[in-house]
Amino acid sequence: MKLSDLSCRDFTVELSSKKPVPGGGGTAALVSALGVSLNTMVANFTIGKKKYQNYEKQYDDIIKRGEKLRNDLIYLIDKDAENFEPLSRAYSMPYNTEEEKKLKDEMLEKCLKMACNAPVEIIEFSYDAIILHRELVDISSKIMISDIGVGVQCLKAALNSAYLNVLINVNLIEDEIFVKELKERIENKIIKGTQTADEVYEKVINIMNNKN
Repeated sequence: MKLSDLSCRDFTVELSSKKPVPGGGGTAALVSALGVSLNTMVANFTIGKKKYQNYEKQYDDIIKRGEKLRNDLIYLIDKDAENFEPLSRAYSMPYNTEEEKKLKDEMLEKCLKMACNAPVEIIEFSYDAIILHRELVDISSKIMISDIGVGVQCLKAALNSAYLNVLINVNLIEDEIFVKELKERIENKIIKGTQTADEVYEKVINIMNNKN
């Protein structure tokens, strides 16, 4: 059975066990999926209300993009686990002779690069989902604004958690060009995504504290 098919309870049992997967990467993907799902929920509840009828097309667009992101992130729960298994096996390879050392080093390099794939995508999808929250926060019902805040906090956590899963791998990769290009691909999204998430959350707090 896929990890993404487990119940919430069973997923936490697997997560807390002495097993290599699920781990931080799968958790980041799940948390990100939860964050974007809250965004879609708010849009679904708001669409069709007379007060917000001028934003119907925006809600529809946000819902469609959110549903795709949710599905992509759920897929990454399993992809992260699948990509980690070869790395786990590579760490167990013998390292006694020069030939064994060379073979193990080559395999580790290959598997470490593969293990970066899912966390990088989690970063990119989490960033896109944070942008959805930014688009929705000003046009959503005030009675559901707290869900925007919860959602964006989930996404901020997923964004930075996935980044940790990238760093733990790239710090062991010898290919400097690969590492440089990978960091250039994601570091701006980490900075801008975190900043945007904080801005959205602050706006939520301000709206909730405004009694007018």
